[in-house]
Amino acid sequence: MTIKVALAGAGAFGIKHLDGIQNIPDVEVVSLISRDLAKTQEVADKYGIPHVTTKLEDSLAIKEVDAVILCTPTQMHASQSIACMEAGKHVQVEIPLCDILSEGQAVVNLQKQTGLVAMCGHTRRFNPSHQFVHHKIKAGEFNIQQMDVQTYFFRRTNMNALGQPRSWTDHLLWHHAAHTVDLFAYQAGSPIVKANAIQGPIHNQLGIAMDMSIQLKAANGAICTLSLSFNNDGPLGTFFRYIGDTATYIARYDDLVNGKEEKIDVSQVDVSMNGIELQDREFFAAIREGREPNASVAQVLPCYQVLHDLEQQLNAG
Repeated sequence: MTIKVALAGAGAFGIKHLDGIQNIPDVEVVSLISRDLAKTQEVADKYGIPHVTTKLEDSLAIKEVDAVILCTPTQMHASQSIACMEAGKHVQVEIPLCDILSEGQAVVNLQKQTGLVAMCGHTRRFNPSHQFVHHKIKAGEFNIQQMDVQTYFFRRTNMNALGQPRSWTDHLLWHHAAHTVDLFAYQAGSPIVKANAIQGPIHNQLGIAMDMSIQLKAANGAICTLSLSFNNDGPLGTFFRYIGDTATYIARYDDLVNGKEEKIDVSQVDVSMNGIELQDREFFAAIREGREPNASVAQVLPCYQVLHDLEQQLNAG
């Protein structure tokens, strides 16, 4: 069975999904949705996608579409996920699931009612580097004492990863912190029981904090320190240091080194070295097998409860 997919959002991240899907058998992208029709057509031509539109509902009306991948602005994620499931389509929504907790809860409630596959793009669960550490933890060979994480970008203007203007504003807490908050609980195998946050000044044009610091503690005693910045003029991205009882690991997206910066071969961890592709493979496998995917909306909802609590704390502070 070929799974036919509609993809919404032909920007930097949508293209990463299109590249990953090209390596996955029996999956075909048949519809592409984005707000600029000319640019969307350009991307569709490159990837051989027959249908383009600027409206999600046009794609949801296509009977042969089985599943939708949403790479749209954060504020649309929850409502569009709901629209997909109401149309009978499986859905994978890019991180974050929501930026208002009640909206994320509504997505989870509808998934339970429909039984459709609904997954959120918490890519760190799928990167070979983090999978390697996860396997060590599951085998009882490594336990996290502390995670030290830096999420650093140089983004003082509203541009995307391709250097193009964004139609929406990114967010350190609801987007970038979500990766680490979810990963910490997932890798620790223990829920987060304590969370603190402080933030720097609010940017006068973007209306968001450009620097943030978060502390987390899991029920099993593991701790996490997360530093986030849009002001960092240096290496960009997120760097995870796992300090454990038997080793130290440093993960940089799909790559892994030990605490002495000696490279660890993770090429045999999974069928690909591309975390986005592995994330998509899990989505399609769950559809085929009629099961809950890793990073289902229900599994990641506790992360958004923590983010909500941190937002309340920051607003009160």
